[in-house]
Amino acid sequence: MNKKLLSLAVAAAIAAPTAVLADANFYGKAHVSIDYFDQYRNGTGTHHTGWTLSKGRNGRGNSRASRLGVRGSEDFGSGLKAIYQIEFGIPMANEEDYDLDNGEQGTITMRNSYVGVQGSAGTLLIGRHDTPLKSSTSKLDLFDDRMADYQGTLGFNDVRADNIITYISDIGGVKLATAFVPGGASTIDSDTRNLLSDGLTQAFSLAATYESGPWYGSAAYQLTTSELSSSSVTSKKSAKVMRFGLGIRDLNGLHLSGIYEKQKNFDFLKDNDVELWQVQAGYEFGSSMLKGMYGQKDPDMTDFQSVAAGNLTLGADTQTNTSWAIGIDHSFTKRTKAYALYTDVDVDNTNTTKNLGDWNGFSLGMIHDF
Repeated sequence: MNKKLLSLAVAAAIAAPTAVLADANFYGKAHVSIDYFDQYRNGTGTHHTGWTLSKGRNGRGNSRASRLGVRGSEDFGSGLKAIYQIEFGIPMANEEDYDLDNGEQGTITMRNSYVGVQGSAGTLLIGRHDTPLKSSTSKLDLFDDRMADYQGTLGFNDVRADNIITYISDIGGVKLATAFVPGGASTIDSDTRNLLSDGLTQAFSLAATYESGPWYGSAAYQLTTSELSSSSVTSKKSAKVMRFGLGIRDLNGLHLSGIYEKQKNFDFLKDNDVELWQVQAGYEFGSSMLKGMYGQKDPDMTDFQSVAAGNLTLGADTQTNTSWAIGIDHSFTKRTKAYALYTDVDVDNTNTTKNLGDWNGFSLGMIHDF
């Protein structure tokens, strides 16, 4: 194909979606950071110290969550419409290995993607989406998707469920969200790790949020039930999470928030709890914001592990985390900002063979929303 034909093909590929999807909105976020980490120890005791981009292979905290997506709607009339969203996570730097030039190895992931119906009675979403518990306090995290994100530093139970049915309504200014997670029908397979997956509600998540001006409050509850089966034993397990959030969002430039979460894991005769809390504060001046956070995870048991990202169930270990961070954001425009932050996590871990350890880091990043 010569250059002229290639140019025509590219132009057609760009123009066609614009014509067909006239009611659709294309959007995304480009987020990259230059990071320095110190004293991260893995299961073999290796000490990782040095620079990387956007968390890298051995960095701590959450992914920078760069993304591309399209969303839109189709009006049915009478106040009813179909809605849809397809969103991909697009890593802007290597988070997989130590190679410097293997761009084909970057992992593209699925983010919130669904179809649904919206009307005066509420919104029904079916597909992949954040649980109501996760969404209930997302507006209170001033360090969201950065090195000091409260999930990455303390282990708050933030989950995006791959199979979820969510209904959202508004009653008197209170937004109510209810979600059910079918288990994926794994009972028809030889893998019987989740025998309760033949039901429609292997997990469910509920949340109520209220927002009026700068005032914000939320309460959420989540329950997951599963079974582990072999030829000799079948064990049942349930994981419960409660979360409460309270905040002030932009009261003459002031931002304050407090989040409390209790995770409860029942497995055989063990009844294990962990409590997590965090406070954050920020102050806007001009186009900048100074901010900070302090929090702690306190297990009250001898057999517990914090929830892994993307996992609705709880495991087994023991650790106490204390974390803090300071940072500054500067907005060049409404869509583009730069930031710098420093965070420190102190882990009091009694099991030195696990993938745990004290760590701290510095991050310098830029975010552009489009």
